[in-house]
Amino acid sequence: MLSKKKILPPLDYLLAFEAAAKTGSFARASDELNISETAISRKVRLLEQHYNVPLFVRGNRSITLTQQGGTLLTSVERSMDILREASRDMFANHQANSINLAATNSVAALWLMPRLRKFNRSNARVKITLVSSDSDAECLANEMDLSILRGEGDWPGYESHMLFGETVFPVCSPRYLARNPKAGDLASLPDLDLIEVTSSHAEWMTWKTWLTRSDVSDAPLERAVAFNTYPLAIQAALDGLGVALGWGHLVDHLLEAGELVRPLGDRAVRTESGYYLLKNTSHKGFPEKQIVENWLIEQSAQRKRYAGRAAGV
Repeated sequence: MLSKKKILPPLDYLLAFEAAAKTGSFARASDELNISETAISRKVRLLEQHYNVPLFVRGNRSITLTQQGGTLLTSVERSMDILREASRDMFANHQANSINLAATNSVAALWLMPRLRKFNRSNARVKITLVSSDSDAECLANEMDLSILRGEGDWPGYESHMLFGETVFPVCSPRYLARNPKAGDLASLPDLDLIEVTSSHAEWMTWKTWLTRSDVSDAPLERAVAFNTYPLAIQAALDGLGVALGWGHLVDHLLEAGELVRPLGDRAVRTESGYYLLKNTSHKGFPEKQIVENWLIEQSAQRKRYAGRAAGV
């Protein structure tokens, strides 16, 4: 019995034969497949040698199928149609199953972006569309497959998994600290260039709430400079404009690289909130979504642990 390898000819032979048979010309088949007429003729000749039967009667400017060629064409067309339909389904399903991932501006810019390149290298077939917004409504829009938001873990209609907790501490650039050594003194912080973030989220921590939680109350913040997104505030700190509030996990990579420092050492404020991965319980799952969800949970498991009241965050 012949092996499958010997029975089946190369696919490109069959494609050349199909194109030549349907167009009635090696030249027109060449145009259809965008390869040379000589290549078409050669592939058909090799297919005839493979089966040891003539598939075409060749004229001066035309070709005509033999009986064997007509029989083969019927099967080849049917098989190729099945393969083409399967390929169309593969492309359509891949596009339909791209992942819409929404996150706050801070998480998108500082936690996700530094990790996406490595993910893309390992998961080339999974396409992530990242939506960055500080609007909870936008992040929880129906078209979002996964979302990352700050809260206490309770979103009706959503399954939540905590990625990391909320530990907040002052950060600045090394050169700012060198110019302003008083940044290492808690009581002196209100006299320095404090970088603030303005937000519609009244529950998000500000310098005023952080200092109050650190027993520095009623301190005027006349030298504070404000930005409307957290990533801009961190960039300002990197540029040496002042001292910003650093969220653990969001700025860890900048601390590890030495681009930012913690002028007060381990002093930090912990909250009951955290950053959660959310998925709508009414949405169906699919493989690409599961791949991204598993990756995010894996990144969470590898995070640095900050000592304190809730030691796991």
